[in-house]
Amino acid sequence: MFTGIIEAKGRVARLEPKGGDLRLLIETGDLPLADVQLGDSIATNGVCLTVVELPGNGYWADVSGETLAHTTVVEWAVGQAVNLEKALTPNTRLGGHIVSGHVDGVGEVVSRYSDARSERFRIRAPAALAKYIAHKGSITVDGTSLTVNKVDGAEFELNIVPHTLKCTVMEGYREGSRVNLEVDVLARYLERLLLGDKAAESAGGVTLDFLAEHGFTHR
Repeated sequence: MFTGIIEAKGRVARLEPKGGDLRLLIETGDLPLADVQLGDSIATNGVCLTVVELPGNGYWADVSGETLAHTTVVEWAVGQAVNLEKALTPNTRLGGHIVSGHVDGVGEVVSRYSDARSERFRIRAPAALAKYIAHKGSITVDGTSLTVNKVDGAEFELNIVPHTLKCTVMEGYREGSRVNLEVDVLARYLERLLLGDKAAESAGGVTLDFLAEHGFTHR
C-alpha cells in the first residue's frame, strides 16, 4: 500500500523483453534505498512493482503481460522520468489517501493551462471509470494522490500547485500525454457492498435501475 505522496523522481534506465513480458531497471535518483530489500514494493508512476534486484543505484523489476496491457508501462522509453514511492510503513504519515498501486486504467491529458501560480489539467478517463470519480474526491494520477476539482462526464479537472508540479512527472505533461489512473479503492468496495448477494453474479453492476429497484433512487 502507498499514500500517493511522491518521494522522488527516477528514470527508466533499461527495458529488456523477457519471454513475452518485460524486465526493467529504474534508476532511483534521490530515493534512499538503504531500507529496501528484495521483494519490497515500489510504486513507479503508480504501478506497484516488486524489487527483484538491487544493483545499488536503482532496482530491477519484472512486469507481467497483465500490467503491460492495462498501464502505460508498455509505452515507456529509456530516459523517461517516473514518480517513485516506497510502500508505506506503520510510521508513515498518510498525507494523501490509501493507494494500492493497482492501476485501473489509462487516461489522457486533454488540456493544460496556467491559473495564477497553479497549473490546471483536464484529464479524460476511460468511460468505465467515470462512475468512481467524484467532485472533491481523491484520484491517483501516475502515483500522485490528487483532489478532483471538477467532473464532466468521463473528464475531470485538477489544480496543481507549484510544489507538486516540480516534484512529480506532471511537470512534463502535455496535451495527449497518457497517464496511469487509480480510483479511490473505497468507491470500488462501496459498489460491491451495494450489490449485496448479486455481487456473486457474473453480469452487471450498480446501475440506475439497480438503485431504483432497491430504494436508493426513484425512476
